[in-house]
Amino acid sequence: DKAITIKVNIPKNTPKILADEVRVAQVLLNLIDNAIKYTENKGLITISAKEQNKFVQVDVSDTGIGIPEKDLPRLFERFYRVDKARSRELGGTGLGLSIVKHIVSAHHGDVSVQSILGQGSTFSFTIPKV
Repeated sequence: DKAITIKVNIPKNTPKILADEVRVAQVLLNLIDNAIKYTENKGLITISAKEQNKFVQVDVSDTGIGIPEKDLPRLFERFYRVDKARSRELGGTGLGLSIVKHIVSAHHGDVSVQSILGQGSTFSFTIPKV
């Protein structure tokens, strides 16, 4: 409906990770769902992966509305919402990013976000490679 383009950039030689496939899929689905929700019509979402030292880093980037800098430190807290009115409109419980953080932590990885208000966001997570 929003005519969003999704690009995937995962090199064939990306190292393997040892992970719970269902849980990592849950992480990806949550990040992609958020990217779709907060990206305007005809925007772009890019999913990429790369080797980063002893980890594989996965990035989900969008050209969406971005997140105010003051909200970034609290983004992965349970029930935290940047814009409560918009969140109600789009649905959700405020638990998604907290779940992402816990799943990635359980895999001995890390999760982070970079965002510029009005330009988009990149959510990144790492999982140790095999």
